[in-house]
Amino acid sequence: MPTITPLHPLFAARIGGLDLTQDLDDATFAIVRDAFERYSVLVFPGQTITDGQQVRFSERFGQLETTRAGANGAGSKLIVLTNIAADGSIAPPTDTQVLSNRADQIWHTDSSFKPTPARASLLSARMIPPRGGDTQYASMRAAYAALPDADKRLVEGLVAVHDFNWSRSRVDTALVTDAERADNPPVRQPVVMDSPKGKALYLGAHARLIEGMDEAESRTLIDRLIAFGTQERFVYSHRWASNDLVLWDNRAVLHRATPFQSANERRHMVRTTVAGA
Repeated sequence: MPTITPLHPLFAARIGGLDLTQDLDDATFAIVRDAFERYSVLVFPGQTITDGQQVRFSERFGQLETTRAGANGAGSKLIVLTNIAADGSIAPPTDTQVLSNRADQIWHTDSSFKPTPARASLLSARMIPPRGGDTQYASMRAAYAALPDADKRLVEGLVAVHDFNWSRSRVDTALVTDAERADNPPVRQPVVMDSPKGKALYLGAHARLIEGMDEAESRTLIDRLIAFGTQERFVYSHRWASNDLVLWDNRAVLHRATPFQSANERRHMVRTTVAGA
């Protein structure tokens, strides 16, 4: 049976005693799924899985996204987050993937810019730097619960416009190709996401503006809510170990990468993404 060890007072847990290179029986998977709903972030240490094994485990949670055009792994069920070039060298700072890694250092939720946003993400640490490159998670469910009543009334029923092209262009205009711009028009998402375990703020880097507000008013509110939700009391920082697999609920948490010495240290991660709100 798996062991469950909380990692933070509000959310996040380590799941021990499992070998994800093997298919889990239904009873064991039910325990994992219940823990996912409860804790929002699950850490599975020591999982030396292949791409195929990661896909198979991920598909237990639902249909996987096909990686968008322009990303490393486009057209497959995998997205590769790396600073390693095709020839094995470390990619230069101007490389598209390196720039994308910079964009991932802003608080965000995966695929909120898609009509069907991501429900869950699973990230496997295949190669990690000796320092830095942590991933931080902020519980938007706990943040919503802690909002003053006036703010809960304010955000109820609001709709945000999430725009991939806008968010990536803030980092570098070279990050968005014409094909990506055409494939990812702005979409509408609720500011408050409801789920069986409660309500959560649903914002992040891709949230450009609030419908019914001008851009300045929108930015003030979005930035204030994200700042509230990413206070230290709501944040779990994961220091990666080789072969960690981390699963998180995009409906309930924001996340961001932290910097590392990307000019001379290697980091190679593989992500699968479960579609569906």
